[in-house]
Amino acid sequence: MPVYEYKAFDKKGASKTGVMDAGSISVVREKLRSSNRFPVSIKELNTLHAQKQPKHFFSLPRFSRIKQKEVAIMTRQLATLLSAGFPLVSAMDSLITQTRAHAFKKVLSQIKDFIVEGNSFAKALALYPDTFSPLYLNMVRAGETSGTLEIVLERLADITEKQQALIGRIRSALAYPVLMFFVGSLVLFLLMAYIVPNITAIFTDMDQTLPTITRLLITTSTFLKSYWWMMAIVAAGLAMAAHSIKKTKKGRFYVDKTKLLMPLVGVISKKLAVSRFAGTLGSLLDNGVPMLSALEIVKNIAGNVLIANAIEDAAKEVEKGQGLGAALSASTVMPHLSIQMIQVGEQSGSLESMLNKIADIFENEAESSIMSMTSMLEPLMILFMGIIVFFIVLSILLPIFEMNQLVM
Repeated sequence: MPVYEYKAFDKKGASKTGVMDAGSISVVREKLRSSNRFPVSIKELNTLHAQKQPKHFFSLPRFSRIKQKEVAIMTRQLATLLSAGFPLVSAMDSLITQTRAHAFKKVLSQIKDFIVEGNSFAKALALYPDTFSPLYLNMVRAGETSGTLEIVLERLADITEKQQALIGRIRSALAYPVLMFFVGSLVLFLLMAYIVPNITAIFTDMDQTLPTITRLLITTSTFLKSYWWMMAIVAAGLAMAAHSIKKTKKGRFYVDKTKLLMPLVGVISKKLAVSRFAGTLGSLLDNGVPMLSALEIVKNIAGNVLIANAIEDAAKEVEKGQGLGAALSASTVMPHLSIQMIQVGEQSGSLESMLNKIADIFENEAESSIMSMTSMLEPLMILFMGIIVFFIVLSILLPIFEMNQLVM
């Protein structure tokens, strides 16, 4: 059934907007009038619009108006409704009426309409890559395939809520350092591009060799003043290229590999991936999902291609009769502690609870590492700004000291 977006006025003259399923525009108009709303404009939403849009290698990233907090709330509510026995379409209807954000209400209506046409839930979500992450899509797709959609959605709601809470804490910790970075960068740019040239202009008429540090300052200042626009274009081009390369399969592999090799980011990324893997696997096994089916699901939620490949290889060994811990030990990307704990859990017959402990341990360690790293940014930034200012001051004072020595 088509989905229509309408704008109408109520009896008091207040403007109302929303979406509605109906067979035609005339049916929408009749429904609005029967509810004492007077339509101003009605237009059909093109559900397949996102699917038909061509993808280009070099494309600007699109920014969704839908907050991930809204997605987390929707996921929790949908998991609750499905666990209570609601069919997926009926659950989507309930969510549409409860959703306040107009943009998200529109998206959910289009997703429901796409499902009614006979498509899968995952395929409908894939039409909105700016709203639903690859992790979200992979989990839903795996849940539909294995018949454990409500279980997967509950775990996905836990993951999304924890991610939002962690992101909120990180943003709070980064607010001051980021503001300080941008303000400091702007001050340094204005100082180097406009103030320093006026000060160093007195040195150009001097018939003497300037110190190396002063010549470097003058060269840097001239370059920034003349070619700042070129630097901005290059930075924007690199950002676009990195965004596009990351979308390709090969590019994603090398990005994930580089991420794991980075000193601090690599450790944090690995801990978060292992936490997602262990927590989801533990939840699935607790709810009676077979080991092989559970591994097929969790390999898609690691968030890192290398770790996903390690899980896939381990699943093949488990299928041959090997234990999960022994199968994962062949990988070099899985932390040794997690493998040891899995082996202990298998030996004691409490693998599910051990997996949940692994998830908690690595999540807490990752959060502590992130907070420690963000707390170090402020003093490091102050130190960096101080070094730059010291360089500028020393570059200006050295020629002045030399002039005083010549006069004396």
